[in-house]
Amino acid sequence: MPCGYRRWSPPKEAKVADWTTTPVGPHILRGALELERTAHGLLPHRLPGRARRQCPDPYLAMVESQPSGVRLAFRSRATAVELDVLPTKVAYKGAPPQPDGVYELVVDGRLTASAVAAGGNVLTVDMTGGSGVTEPGDVATVRFTALAAGEKDIEIWLPQAEITELVALRTDAPVSGAAGHGRPVWLHHGSSISHGSRDSGPTGTWPAVAARAGGVELVNLGFGGNALLDPFTARAMRDTPADLISVKIGINLVNTDLMRLRAFGPAVHGFLDTLREGHPSAPLLVVSPILCPIQEDTPGPLAPEFENGTLRFRATGDPAERAAGRLTLNVIRDELARITAARAAEDPHLYYLDGRVLYGEPDLAGLPLPDGIHPDAAGHRRIGERFAEHAFAPGGPFAPK
Repeated sequence: MPCGYRRWSPPKEAKVADWTTTPVGPHILRGALELERTAHGLLPHRLPGRARRQCPDPYLAMVESQPSGVRLAFRSRATAVELDVLPTKVAYKGAPPQPDGVYELVVDGRLTASAVAAGGNVLTVDMTGGSGVTEPGDVATVRFTALAAGEKDIEIWLPQAEITELVALRTDAPVSGAAGHGRPVWLHHGSSISHGSRDSGPTGTWPAVAARAGGVELVNLGFGGNALLDPFTARAMRDTPADLISVKIGINLVNTDLMRLRAFGPAVHGFLDTLREGHPSAPLLVVSPILCPIQEDTPGPLAPEFENGTLRFRATGDPAERAAGRLTLNVIRDELARITAARAAEDPHLYYLDGRVLYGEPDLAGLPLPDGIHPDAAGHRRIGERFAEHAFAPGGPFAPK
């Protein structure tokens, strides 16, 4: 199926009058908690403004506005679709250029085509200091053609690691909002592993893979580097309608060296207490970290290293300092298992999953972590499939009761 990108002008085979422009808004957008009006269009956010104002961290501002799991969803007889966007692409100082983010077209539940948007802004990040500089660019057009005739459900999944301002949606037939099909809403929070690696594609992140297998509507609050038990994230989740909830806790707390064991336990309790304020009886699954050899027994912080143009990470803590309360992945798994077991005595809808069930020692040889932390596209598929097998299968925490 042809797909691609270009600056928009009326196609030679169609007159301008043949195109229908549909305002982008909540009626056709899923997976975002808030929409910000910009000079160009609408910017989807995965944290509400109140939460963003409570943490002026520029890195969090970047990752929460990268639309992992956000998609346009509508019904139409259209055979051609154009989406004008202003992407903000991320480059890392000292590293090779990152590939362009991918827009994926899903028709009646089936991945049909993909495209990229040329141009746009470029945000260059210095990973050693966390600073960034943005070079402005132009609006681009993503175009999908030769869609099958007839009424159908159409989704356009936005790049999970590329800030995307939505400027205009055009189709060659009228659009209506897609029905929700009565699917349960699954609200998930996690780290960059949940946010998604760039090579996985927006429908290939492990939460998207699991959501498709489980037949649920995904709201993905996976924030690269920012699964830190922040109270404002807990409040955002508390206030978001959801039928099923999961939180994947651990890796960012270790690799930022953010807190010690004394603070960790109460922070977990506080986070879960806040979730229960808004969702007192929803199935709530706490997931500990997947296997990550460099952090299993070595505290953070992590240090990025570029070798021959390849990014890898190194843990810089001293394993001996675990006795003083420094966190490692094994310490966190033990504490999460203890906390959830104690709480489950009074909360029959609370569940725990050791992340090594999703990706563990047997997986490492065949599916290594390319940078020492993050799974590749195949790793995402395996994690998503295993999560679905555990959570959505009969008897699982997310199975219909």
